Amino acid sequence: ERIAAVLQGVHSNYEIDLFEALLESAAQLLNVEDHHHHSLQVIADHIRSTAFLISDGVMPSNEGRGYVLRRIIRRAIRHGYRLGHRDPFLHRLISPLIAQMGDASTELVAAQTMVERALAQEEERFAETLEQGLRILDQEIATLTGAVIPGEVVFRLYDTFGFPVDLTADVAREHSLTIDEAGFESAMNAQRERARAASRFQMGEVTSVNVADTTFLGYTSIEGAGEVISIVHDQAEADVLETGARGIVVLDQTPFYAESGGQVGDQGELRMGDALFEVTDARYVSGRVVAHIGQVVSGSISIGDNVSAQVESEARAGTANNHSATHLLHAALREVLGDHVQQRGSLVDPDRLRFDFGHQQALSEEELDRVEDLVNRQVRANHKVVTEVMSINKARARGAVALFGEKYDDEVRVVEMGGYSMELCGGTHVARTGDIGNVRLVSESGIAS
Repeated sequence: ERIAAVLQGVHSNYEIDLFEALLESAAQLLNVEDHHHHSLQVIADHIRSTAFLISDGVMPSNEGRGYVLRRIIRRAIRHGYRLGHRDPFLHRLISPLIAQMGDASTELVAAQTMVERALAQEEERFAETLEQGLRILDQEIATLTGAVIPGEVVFRLYDTFGFPVDLTADVAREHSLTIDEAGFESAMNAQRERARAASRFQMGEVTSVNVADTTFLGYTSIEGAGEVISIVHDQAEADVLETGARGIVVLDQTPFYAESGGQVGDQGELRMGDALFEVTDARYVSGRVVAHIGQVVSGSISIGDNVSAQVESEARAGTANNHSATHLLHAALREVLGDHVQQRGSLVDPDRLRFDFGHQQALSEEELDRVEDLVNRQVRANHKVVTEVMSINKARARGAVALFGEKYDDEVRVVEMGGYSMELCGGTHVARTGDIGNVRLVSESGIAS
């Protein structure tokens, strides 16, 4: 764009022909006479970023890339407010944008309807938040005695009403004020610590131990032997767990799958002679150390004991069925709705699965029926489920689907089902798709943004 500015003999990127057309369209839409108004420039710049992000599969959300996108959209909406425009307008700028850039981006042309829907929904969602947040912020500013908006106020707007911090800062600047960023960060850190404390309380034990990562045996077996290398009781390291005591037992190797990737941790038992430790959950601590969480039912468990680890087979089988079903469901959703569908989260346990994904609107009954039918076709085909460890670059070259926003090692595990589904996944799965059994979609709903 800078080269274009030089070649076109103008002094600003916003004066090149591409931006001039967008600025003119935005000015007409928002009824603004000054085509070089700063807010129009922001809107023209942000509509491009927004459109290409959504066409690439990024959807507005409260974390990761989606949160960056949400901030861009909301900043553009805020500048529309500054120009006196209260109704949704950003989605109406997609057609002028495509008129300018469609020849260079066929992907954007193909995704036009999806982009417009996503933008319109985000604008509608934000309208109420913006009105409420601005009203409260105006009240706070009216009673402010100094030149700094307190961090507690900024945090309350963000935490309670979802009002973005950068927009609070924008409004503050318009009133020749600043925000107490340090106070806001302090309030945020306090909230994070409360969340961590709640997580530790739910787990019931300490979240770190000083031992090597656990070797996982559970891909090939649900039972195995391991040496007790760490014990935690009452949130402190211990040498022994007596009968009735709850705590964590760490082995050097285990068949127990620790909760990750949406799949719940295994349950089962650790045995040595008359000693029995009932495992109610398995989670990672200190990186890749598997914590067997539970209670000594009889005898005692000590550091150095060699125990027999046995995963509860029925629960593991149910979880594997549901995890494999999520892969087929993901592939079917992409086939029916489009490749923009990406997994945003999941819950896989022995009894059910929940699959979270990004899409602009609720699925129709026809779409749901088609997705369910496609999944069950793959189940009936009884494809062999093949797993292979390979480099991340090789996996991507082969078209393996990665979990959105997830970070991966150089070496990854790829799970493939009959050429229909290929995903990066560290979870446990069935041997053949026919093992899953009939899949039934019982509900579909949107979640709060």
